[in-house]
Amino acid sequence: MFAYLSGTVQSLSTQLVVVDVGGVGFAVSVPRETVFILEQKIQLYTHLHWNQEQGPSLFGFATEGERTVFLLMLSCSGVGPKLALSVLADLGVSPFLEAIQSGNEGVLSSVSGIGAKKAEQIIVHLKHKIAKLMATGASFEGAKVDDRWHEVSQVLQTLNYSRVEINSAMSYVREMCTGKQEPFDQMMRHALSFLSKAR
Repeated sequence: MFAYLSGTVQSLSTQLVVVDVGGVGFAVSVPRETVFILEQKIQLYTHLHWNQEQGPSLFGFATEGERTVFLLMLSCSGVGPKLALSVLADLGVSPFLEAIQSGNEGVLSSVSGIGAKKAEQIIVHLKHKIAKLMATGASFEGAKVDDRWHEVSQVLQTLNYSRVEINSAMSYVREMCTGKQEPFDQMMRHALSFLSKAR
C-alpha cells in the first residue's frame, strides 16, 4: 500500500519516528531511531503490517535492503515484526546476510528472542531464498553505509551515553560528514569530540 514516505522528522522515541508528510504525521516503527535527527528530511521504505488485535502498524527502513531483510524474517514461522525489527537493530543487514549464508547460528541467537533452535530454523528457511534473490540480482545496497551509522550508535550506547546525547552527537557527525564518505573510526572521533565538549 505504501512503498515509501518522504517527509520531515518531527519526533523520536525508542524505535519510533514521527514523519510529517504534507501536514500529516505518520508514526513509523524503525530499527534504530538514533540514525535520524529532528527536522531532518528523510525517505523511508515502508511496510504496512496488519495485526487482527492491534490493527495496522507502519514500519520504515532507511534502505531497501533493510526492508527486504525485514520481509524475509516475517516469512519465517514464529517471527513477528517486533523480532524482525530487533534483528535489524542488533545486527544490521550485512552481518545478518553473512550469518544466513555461512549458517552461523551464534550470530542470530545473539538477538534477544532467538534461541539456538529458532536460529537454525531461520537459517534453513532463508538460506536458499537469499541465494535465489541474489542470483536474480536483488539489491541489498545501502547496507554497509547504514551499518556504519549503526556501529557508531552502538558504541556510544556501550559507553553509557543517553539517547539524547547520542542523537545530538549523530546530528553533529552528519554535519561533519556532509558530502563525504567518512570511515567508521573518523565518525567515532567526530562523535566523541562533540560529546567531550558537551559534558
